[in-house]
Amino acid sequence: MGELIDFLFRWGHGLFGITWIGLLYYFNFVQGEYFKEATADAKADATAKLAPRALWWFRWGAMFTFLTGLYLLHMLGGGINQYIVLGALMGIFMFLNVWLIIWPAQKIVCGIEEGDKAAAGPKALLASRTNTLFSGPMLYGMFASKHGLAAADGGGFAGIAFSDMGFLIPLIIILAIEANAIMGKIGPMQTVNGVIHSSLGLTAVIFALVHFL
Repeated sequence: MGELIDFLFRWGHGLFGITWIGLLYYFNFVQGEYFKEATADAKADATAKLAPRALWWFRWGAMFTFLTGLYLLHMLGGGINQYIVLGALMGIFMFLNVWLIIWPAQKIVCGIEEGDKAAAGPKALLASRTNTLFSGPMLYGMFASKHGLAAADGGGFAGIAFSDMGFLIPLIIILAIEANAIMGKIGPMQTVNGVIHSSLGLTAVIFALVHFL
């Protein structure tokens, strides 16, 4: 019975994650680019009717991905390693960005709540772009933790310490990026190509540090 429950949580984590990240990419790669070209009437209609529906699936996909992920982390026990810790940290920041930054700001943008739309839009965009930036290395960390890389590095939880530069430096990078999501600038993430290249580059940097330091 325990194995069935474990499998169902893994299945649910994957299903909810696909829903969440799929919509994250839709917002960043499709809807945002469409809004740049749409007429004022079309943009207003999509903002009022389409975006709130998509945001409902988006935020609840994030919620259930997070909850099932917590269960799976708990079940790992001694199998936790630096790959899954860093990947899970990015996933947690992504979840918090959805519920504490993106959704509150988008409620203003969509007219659900009153507020400063001129300030809310860029705030939501920066957090959303940051989540897109995190999505590549987050997924890499999750997969690497289960498919041999962590074992090759000898990476058990007992080996993770702040004195381990292969863990500390990536951790600082992740924390700095999240701080930027809250109060920083969008930088090269302004464009679709920019955020895609940044995500791939961040993946390479973080896990090269983990693997080689």
